[in-house]
Amino acid sequence: MYLANSAFVMIKSIRLPDILDMAIISLMIFALLTWFKTRASRFVLIGIILLGGVYMAARFFQLYLTTIVLQGFFAILLFVLVVIFQEDLRWFFERLAMLGNIGGKNAPLSDLEKIAGIIAQTASNLAKKRIGALIVLQGSDPLERHLSGGIVLDGLVSEPLLESIFDPHSIGHDGAVIISGLRIKMFGCHLPLSRNTAKYGNIGLRHTAALGLVQRVDALCIVISEERGTISVGQAETLSTISNAVALHELVEQFYMRNSPTPESHPAFKWIKENTREKIIALGLACFLWVTFGYQRDIVRRDFTVPIEYKNIPKNWQLNDPQATDVKVILQGPQQAFYLLDEKSLKLSLDLAPLALKKNEFTLDKTMINVPSNLSITEINPGKINIDASKLIAMTMPVNIKTQNSLPNTLLLQKINFNPPHLHVLVDSKIKPEQVNIETESIDLQKIYFTTSFAAKIVLPSGVYLPDGKTAIVNVTIKVKKKSAL
Repeated sequence: MYLANSAFVMIKSIRLPDILDMAIISLMIFALLTWFKTRASRFVLIGIILLGGVYMAARFFQLYLTTIVLQGFFAILLFVLVVIFQEDLRWFFERLAMLGNIGGKNAPLSDLEKIAGIIAQTASNLAKKRIGALIVLQGSDPLERHLSGGIVLDGLVSEPLLESIFDPHSIGHDGAVIISGLRIKMFGCHLPLSRNTAKYGNIGLRHTAALGLVQRVDALCIVISEERGTISVGQAETLSTISNAVALHELVEQFYMRNSPTPESHPAFKWIKENTREKIIALGLACFLWVTFGYQRDIVRRDFTVPIEYKNIPKNWQLNDPQATDVKVILQGPQQAFYLLDEKSLKLSLDLAPLALKKNEFTLDKTMINVPSNLSITEINPGKINIDASKLIAMTMPVNIKTQNSLPNTLLLQKINFNPPHLHVLVDSKIKPEQVNIETESIDLQKIYFTTSFAAKIVLPSGVYLPDGKTAIVNVTIKVKKKSAL
């Protein structure tokens, strides 16, 4: 009864983000399962998973030495995976890039069946004449990265064309022919050589190249041996000998059928019907992971110091120092939600537009803080803030030139000119106009030896501001003359 109630509570707590979470993880697990299903390196992945199980058991039974050794291994696991699965990773990302081509135009299956007959008949003729050949039929994987050399042809597949390419006097007879759909794209291409040929015994260079390509992509390679006059086919990382042209014809037809689905077989329906076992495993694992790590069981509370952002300060209003810079906020929610929370993104936005109505006390509420939907605010401390602000009044005030010391004894001051004589400023409403004295920085007359013009900064008193916030200057000219001799 308890388990039934717990399961009901768990199901009831599932939200739309949880469903999307499980769906994404299911797709990722399904992609991994189908990816490694036909890859030779899947055994390495299985070994790593087994080591992970040993590590979990060592942690549970507190096996100190084993735990330390495996921790060191898993610390460099990412680099190990990149080295081991570099070809598989390239293959995966190439297939990912090819997703945009789903639903593209394919050659009619009837035309491909004719091409299959031409290829089978040509291979049989070349085998009887003991002329070596290597024919590559491209699948859904791109081949460009694995090819070197070659000459672009882009011609329709035909027996005379294939036989002329592999004629011993042809410049491209030693290379491979690349067929995509109904056309020969290139000839004279060199393929990557396989390093795993021990189980096939002493095989020629063409067979090694064919095996090297099918170990990397889903192409089909047809090899004709000039020494034995046999036909071999490489596909799905294996190499096998074909007995006659009829068997080869059927094999090529099957290859084209797999890579050119019939119109009535929509890709979406085909995807649903295929790999049912992998889909069930992926969904089950995703649900298990969600229950283990994603199910939001306990509700916890945490304190945060959140900065205050003052916005919409009314025109001609000034905030006086000091102001509150942050508040204490208590957030409540599932433990998992705090893992994804970026504390730096938290801020309290306080709208100061009501200052224009001479409102100085502001109540802080939950809508002022941006928090994720799976977290809630339980407390804001302090709950209210008093804003010390003053309204600024526009005034035009005279500018005074401030001087110190006296001119040298040999000089007489004629006049001090300056421009502008008045300055437009904003004055705190708490300050009386007669208390405002706008002066320049102090000018030392003792350093004046002749009539001089220069720019002097204006020093604004406390509570007085420029409308644009910039530093004000006046252009000052001090006219002097020498004293007459007695």
